[in-house]
Amino acid sequence: MRRRSITALVSATIIGVPLAGAGATAAERDELHLPGLNGEATIAVDSAGIPHITADDNEDLFYAQGVNAARDRLFQIDLHRRQGLGELSEVLGPDFVERDRAARLFSYRGDMDEEWDSYGPESRTAATRFAEGINAYVDWLAEHPEHRPPEFDELGYDPARWEPEDVVRIRTHTLSGNLASELTRTRVACDDELGNADLLLGMEPEHTTSLPEGLDPCSVPGDVLDTYRLATGDVTFDDEEQARLPMAAEEEVPLTTNGDEGSNSWTLSPDLTDTDRPILAGDPHRPVTAPSLRYVVHLFSPEVDVVGAGEPFLPGVAMGHNGTAAYGLTFLSADQQDLVFYDVDPDDPTRYRHDGAWEEMEVVTEEVALPDGSTEEVELRFTRHGPVVAQDEESDTAYAVRTTWTEPGTTAYFNSLELMYAEDFDEFRSVLEGWGGPPMNYTYADVNGDIGWAAAGLVPERGEGDGLLPVPGDGTHEWDGFMEDLPSVHNPDEGFFSTANEYNLPEDLGLGYEWAPGYRQDRITEVLDSDGPATMEGSAELQNDVVDLTVREALPLLEGLDAEGPAREAAELLEGWDGDHPVDSAQAALYQTWFHRHLGPAFYEAVSPELASFTEHTQDAGALLDALHHPGEWIGGDAEAVRDQVLTDSLAAAFEDVSGSLGTDPSQWRWGDLQHTVFESPVGDDLGPFERQGSTHTVNRSGMDPAEYRHNAGASFRMVLDVGEWDSSLAVNAPGQSGDPDSPHYGDHVDPWREGDYVPLLYSEDAVEADTQHTVALIPQG
Repeated sequence: MRRRSITALVSATIIGVPLAGAGATAAERDELHLPGLNGEATIAVDSAGIPHITADDNEDLFYAQGVNAARDRLFQIDLHRRQGLGELSEVLGPDFVERDRAARLFSYRGDMDEEWDSYGPESRTAATRFAEGINAYVDWLAEHPEHRPPEFDELGYDPARWEPEDVVRIRTHTLSGNLASELTRTRVACDDELGNADLLLGMEPEHTTSLPEGLDPCSVPGDVLDTYRLATGDVTFDDEEQARLPMAAEEEVPLTTNGDEGSNSWTLSPDLTDTDRPILAGDPHRPVTAPSLRYVVHLFSPEVDVVGAGEPFLPGVAMGHNGTAAYGLTFLSADQQDLVFYDVDPDDPTRYRHDGAWEEMEVVTEEVALPDGSTEEVELRFTRHGPVVAQDEESDTAYAVRTTWTEPGTTAYFNSLELMYAEDFDEFRSVLEGWGGPPMNYTYADVNGDIGWAAAGLVPERGEGDGLLPVPGDGTHEWDGFMEDLPSVHNPDEGFFSTANEYNLPEDLGLGYEWAPGYRQDRITEVLDSDGPATMEGSAELQNDVVDLTVREALPLLEGLDAEGPAREAAELLEGWDGDHPVDSAQAALYQTWFHRHLGPAFYEAVSPELASFTEHTQDAGALLDALHHPGEWIGGDAEAVRDQVLTDSLAAAFEDVSGSLGTDPSQWRWGDLQHTVFESPVGDDLGPFERQGSTHTVNRSGMDPAEYRHNAGASFRMVLDVGEWDSSLAVNAPGQSGDPDSPHYGDHVDPWREGDYVPLLYSEDAVEADTQHTVALIPQG
């Protein structure tokens, strides 16, 4: 069916002029009369689709933010809520009961007073008013069903109403680690040598792990994390609007290394810039979806004046500025998870051994609603450490996931409610001392010229073990509370601080050992360290930089290589290349095909056939390149000769691979003809494919599935903040701000994003007024 604009339909029953994204002009004004407002609030939408929300108090401000979230992203936030709370079966049918059971295992079940208190004094009010705003809009749509987002009609169900607790009880969307890699190491230890897993999962700082006492790696089922993956995976829909689970039962948990999600951020002292003002830049890397996972908003009341990006289903702003201080973020690879195994009583599978005695699991029975009004019962089991995700009756073993998610205050990004008010570095650092999740590097800059960085997050103190392998739940591997006094930097001597998910801690604090390789960080530092004053334009260019520093480590391996035929042609094509990855690069097409599809698997095979069986594509680039330069540490006999044969054979295979895809004339090869981006919508209103530049290790990150050359994660949102001259700040949020496929703001950020351009991130009253395309007035009903 053809989609109609939600916003245009809304306006048709109000005063006959269009709302957001429907071709409005600056003079247009619409009204929504809604219950629950203390006074009038306004939503002024600018030419980039960014709403500037104004209210007379914070209660109405968060209410209006909820209305606006529903107005622009209702299907997205409704699906998020149903997935997170385990309420999909109610609308999608009994096939989703197990998915709902999995989600309910990981929702927050602790004391709600502790939960609210952990986020600060405004949290309950903010969540309550945000939920009331969503509900007001949902109720309005119930009275005018012809105007609701078309996804609900296509799928045949109604949007749900929210409770304040819904905002914070959902945990499964947060970034965390490292369950998948624990399973990878365990399986390698069963089939091969445990140490060989370090080729798949490099460690920093240098560290050697060992099997915990009692862990038989061959006894851990390969599907032990299926329930966890069900809980954390997203539901999609096919062309017939049939819902698809995030995994099939026969699929194995992917063997991942560091994932495709991350971020870049840097902050520059005024001493380094051409304006004598700080610059703060940030671009979080998440899956590329339609609509975007981020939402840009400006919130203004007598108490707060903040603009930036956050999650569309949460009140507040997680990264941006408040007119005095600016803050950006990147993921901190702290280990917040453990897979725990237990001996279970063979006569009673709900009892497990802990501290020398049998302990009862908490068994909870809940009803899952179905579309016909009936219910199906599901059983949830919990140990003292967390939800039980698998039980092996043959070996009388149970497995649970211990994670910080069960602790109060760990809803992703909700602590940013307090961060919005921080106006100096001490306040900034104080807020982050109470940050729960996800673990973050936060960068900072303010109008006084101060810059800084702080690590934040709830990180366990492990009394025994290192978090790299499953541990027994018998009491020998308990957490000894959580780390305090995480590191920070205030006004560094270098005049800047940058972070790109690399290992950046001053010492081995035990936060974790699995970090992104440092190639993006090294490139950022290289550029920021260059001569000349830093500029806004320079930071924007750096966010879009596509120089891959792995090339500088890989190409010296080919010097003097005795190769003929396709291998020689490949080596000659790469010779002297600087690693730049624009869409028209033949070298990038060959190099990425070689590195991901051929080189890694071939070297793993040379190390151990058993190791090669674990991965076809996955590799830790830093660990792989180090091993290639030091093959004697991994291969016996004439290790360099074996290594050189791997290089020759894999080069030849890669050359033939690209020739089969792009033709036999390398002068016609283009990287963009292979790598592509699709902004994928759950229901199928995808945008793309678009040709794509960059790589996994460029600052403009392109996390890619090498099997299909599909870009699956990167910086869909970017910001570059001119600290103190706020209206000169820049942002882009691809594909666009709106979740309505008929809105001009559904895909209007795609071209700027692809071309390395931005839209203004306006802040001052005059600038916002001059660029406002239309205003929606929220007026108390009655």
